[in-house]
Amino acid sequence: MFSYENIDFKEVLYKEAKNNNIVLNEEQLKQFELYKDLLIEWNKKMNLTAITEEYQIVMKHFVDCLEITKYIEPNSNVIDVGTGAGFPGIVIAIYFGKNINITLVDALNKRITFLAEVKRILNLNNVNIVHARAEELGRKEEYREKFDYIVSRAVAPLNILLEYDIPFLKTGAKCLLLKGSNLDEEIINSKKAISILSSKITNIYEYCYTVYSETYNRKIIEVVKQKHTQEKYPRNYGKIKKNPL
Repeated sequence: MFSYENIDFKEVLYKEAKNNNIVLNEEQLKQFELYKDLLIEWNKKMNLTAITEEYQIVMKHFVDCLEITKYIEPNSNVIDVGTGAGFPGIVIAIYFGKNINITLVDALNKRITFLAEVKRILNLNNVNIVHARAEELGRKEEYREKFDYIVSRAVAPLNILLEYDIPFLKTGAKCLLLKGSNLDEEIINSKKAISILSSKITNIYEYCYTVYSETYNRKIIEVVKQKHTQEKYPRNYGKIKKNPL
């Protein structure tokens, strides 16, 4: 089994991204390396990720999240709801640079503190960071129906996630949601939510990558908002959790 343990981080990231038809320049690679260093350092004092081995960070965080950049147009306004440690939002911000505006939303203050440090160290002037619950922020006029894309990874089942996400989108705008191999079941359970939220599944993009000997089959589901969201959505957290659409 080939090992990447003693190979330069930037070299490995460049190679693995290129294997997935994504070419990174030197500035992007430097930023990803800084991001990796901050993630590992801060993870020692707070729970940001269970993935701490450098090659796995390359694959399971960076290469995985870079896939979504293929379906985002430059000069767009993007929001990442439930961004956690910045996946996929920070990855998108590094890839597009000044050619994108991205808002990162998370409800946990310690993650917001980490993201603010990443923004400062990487000089990501295209990033806006908001400490808020998605269901509350989505009712605020300055965020409601203002975005071209919303992205999320590992936040909630699809029927719940769509209620959080759809209200942020302009009519005709897109959800791009990173999901695993159980997506088919989530889609079946989301038919009601898709209908109530006046949206439509328009594409499912499949991709995979291998970490050492294990292959990960991944999907990005694209959901387009077709009409204005009814005022009562998103509901409060208690109602969403107790009675999902």
